[in-house]
Amino acid sequence: MTDLPSVTSRIARDLLATIESELPNLVAIDEERASTPRAAGKWSPKQVMGHLVDSAFNNHQRFVRAQLSSSLSFPGYTQDSWVTAQGYQDRSWADVLRLWVEVNRHLAHVIGRISRHALVTPCSIGEGAPVTLRFVLEDYVRHLHHHLAQVLS
Repeated sequence: MTDLPSVTSRIARDLLATIESELPNLVAIDEERASTPRAAGKWSPKQVMGHLVDSAFNNHQRFVRAQLSSSLSFPGYTQDSWVTAQGYQDRSWADVLRLWVEVNRHLAHVIGRISRHALVTPCSIGEGAPVTLRFVLEDYVRHLHHHLAQVLS
């Protein structure tokens, strides 16, 4: 990755470092705790991690498609509906974690290959104002950190 743009290399490294540093803490969570919502009306750790899987899959499409065109218009997604429809609560904690780890390792690979000129591609997601692909990349990792803090608190 040394010959790739520093922004994408930094983001990819941050994503990989987050996976490696937090995975032992996530694995240490037992099935009962992983299945228990943090509070009434809140997601369980399994559902939060499932949401992060959904975010990864949606963002994978954004990261690739934004490189292939001069602009990107992509629908938003209703996160509660996605989490419910996919039944993350009914999966084992180990399965949800494996899926999260592998999709994010692949995303780090994809991010590390994004060219400097693609970083300015305007991206419209849902009803939001257009932002650059760079913003989408950085926001993805911020979002991931936010939810990991919830799961690990």
